[in-house]
Amino acid sequence: MLKIGMLTSGGDCQGLNAALRGVAKTLYNELGDKVTIYGIRDGYRGLIEGDYHEMLPEDFSDILTVGGTILGTSRQPFKEMRKTIEDSEETKLDKMLHTVKKAGFDCLVILGGNGTHKTANLLSMKGVNVVTLPKTIDNDLWGTELTFGFQSAIDIASTVIDSIHSTAFSHSRVFIVEVMGHKAGWLTLYAGIASGADVIVIPEIPYSAKKIAAAIEKRAKAGKRFSIIAVAEGAISQDEAKLSKKEFKAAREAMTYPSISYRIADELKELTGQEIRVTIPGHYQRGGAPCPADRVLTSRFGVAAAQLITQKKFGYMVALQDNHIVPVPLTEVAGKLKTVPPDGELVKQARALGLSMGD
Repeated sequence: MLKIGMLTSGGDCQGLNAALRGVAKTLYNELGDKVTIYGIRDGYRGLIEGDYHEMLPEDFSDILTVGGTILGTSRQPFKEMRKTIEDSEETKLDKMLHTVKKAGFDCLVILGGNGTHKTANLLSMKGVNVVTLPKTIDNDLWGTELTFGFQSAIDIASTVIDSIHSTAFSHSRVFIVEVMGHKAGWLTLYAGIASGADVIVIPEIPYSAKKIAAAIEKRAKAGKRFSIIAVAEGAISQDEAKLSKKEFKAAREAMTYPSISYRIADELKELTGQEIRVTIPGHYQRGGAPCPADRVLTSRFGVAAAQLITQKKFGYMVALQDNHIVPVPLTEVAGKLKTVPPDGELVKQARALGLSMGD
């Protein structure tokens, strides 16, 4: 009997349930009653506390289009894994290893993003059989061209910007739409291009408020009644880009604006004299049913993950490369961030379309 533990970790996104379903259906189809799947509640917290339960084939029915995660999730920072737990001599890592041994898991199937994969690699290095699936709306995981959740989030962010166009035109205003993405601007870049934004501001290309104002004024002189600016929540100014990590952290802690978009709005109002409005869809971008493209991608990832298990190939993340699903060693993935190349093809194409990148 093969015993599989499954968990979803970090921020939720569209496609988690579809991915769980893909893994489970493939295992049941290939192994029948020779496999038992256990759901670990709330990510690594459940693994630390031994909170898991046996699942049945029917638990994975009718969840292909369901948002969120039926297993629950939580954030457990990687830097805390080797620290001793209060009132205990054990670390969180020790607790997780103890749970794996006690439960007799032959493999852990872990769905998550960057932090999740660092911990998954740590478990793998400690001898735990691990297979992972790449989840994040930020699309910033190294080793895969696409992560699931990304395409669904593009759909939502694009719809928001699409809807802003009519009110921006009606009132002749400048609108800033703040899109999720702290360290990588993939979501903002794709959504901005897809929805016809006029300016796109991402963390990889520090912005100049004067350059953004110039782009707005250029549109106004051309008779354009409005401008739409797509801003990543992790956007930084050119002045901030010159600061040390410590100086930048102090500057952001001292910032009185609720988010970077409100600061940019104030800067642009002072430079242009125009009325600026800010819209932040926030967690709305991570919710709801996965789009059809993500349903297909998660199903493909799920099949590939299950096949790695049956082939006893552990220590891998399933990834999309050249439209093929391939295994990538966790050692190559953990701790690496895939960011937008400032001089990459997509940025060049955005500029060729006449979009300002804020610099």
